[in-house]
Amino acid sequence: MTAAHTVPRTVHRQVPPLLFAGVAVLGLAVSAIDVHDRTTWFLETFWVLIGLPLVLLTWRRFPLTGLLCGLLAVHALVLSVGGHYTYAEVPAGDWVRDTFGLSRNPYDRFGHLMQGFVPAILVRELLSRTSPLRGSRWLAPLTVCACLAFSACFELLEWAAAEIGGHGADAFLATQGDVWDTQWDMFCALIGAVLSLLLLSRVHDRQLAALETRDR
Repeated sequence: MTAAHTVPRTVHRQVPPLLFAGVAVLGLAVSAIDVHDRTTWFLETFWVLIGLPLVLLTWRRFPLTGLLCGLLAVHALVLSVGGHYTYAEVPAGDWVRDTFGLSRNPYDRFGHLMQGFVPAILVRELLSRTSPLRGSRWLAPLTVCACLAFSACFELLEWAAAEIGGHGADAFLATQGDVWDTQWDMFCALIGAVLSLLLLSRVHDRQLAALETRDR
């Protein structure tokens, strides 16, 4: 009886990372075919290339909740699509721009919204499990601050890429002529982080509790 219950538990703990990792790897592989610009693809998908192996290597010691795994897989797909086409030329973004009469392809804005939405749960999970902040009123504001800090660091990386690459970095920057693009990017990350905490905190808490119970 004990063995019968142990096997499903093991499968339950191993399937989510393998499933979501497979989705991320497939999206990454497809995005690498006939890319618009190889350097831009590498810069945009760099986080997937280092993040996915890190999650898998640390899984036994630090498994993640299913919610976070799913969000990371979705974010990997967003990055892969942006890397394949460049953010300014994603066809779906062109359709939204033309349909709603926008002045620019909005996929870059969506990407930065996700840059806040997904890392918010990642930061929240890390703080909840490795610090005394779980259940604290400071958890949410510090999570948002961490997401904004990451967004600001990313903008600094974009600036460095522009200085080093000159006009060759335009596809990576995806400013599309907007002088306020950096500020908009960070604002979108802020909105994404706040929305994520408002919409997903309760679900996340339940999964964190279930993860702790399973690991006892």
